[in-house]
Amino acid sequence: MNAVDTNILIYSVDRHDPEKQMVAQELLRSLQGEESVLPWQVLCETARQMRRWADDGRISPDAAEQYIETFREIFPIETPDQTVFDHATYLYRRFSLSHWDSLLIAACACVGVTKLYTEDMASGATFDGLQIVSPFPSSGASRKRPRAGQR
Repeated sequence: MNAVDTNILIYSVDRHDPEKQMVAQELLRSLQGEESVLPWQVLCETARQMRRWADDGRISPDAAEQYIETFREIFPIETPDQTVFDHATYLYRRFSLSHWDSLLIAACACVGVTKLYTEDMASGATFDGLQIVSPFPSSGASRKRPRAGQR
């Protein structure tokens, strides 16, 4: 099963980087035909970023809400259960991950995700059976990218 991180959704609507926008949009289209989910954390972070853009006048409030609704319609939303925090703490300690990355990986593992598309972590890394994949050429965790939340 697949999941996407916040940066993929943000890039899919961000006109400031047309190359990454195209890659993100194509990835989202291709994942619609596969078993894929939207982690709750990703939806929340994306909603925050869309609302921030609306607050800054970058997009209209209506556009922000439409993007959020579209993302909700693309994939089923998976919410974490109470075991996720403990698993995230384990991942945080074992792999020296950030707090937010460990929470996302734990939430994905909880629902059976085996492939997480993101630009925030090293592509090719595997954490307890969850493979990290960056859809962007020459992309890595050290590159500047749009962010949502305090990751």
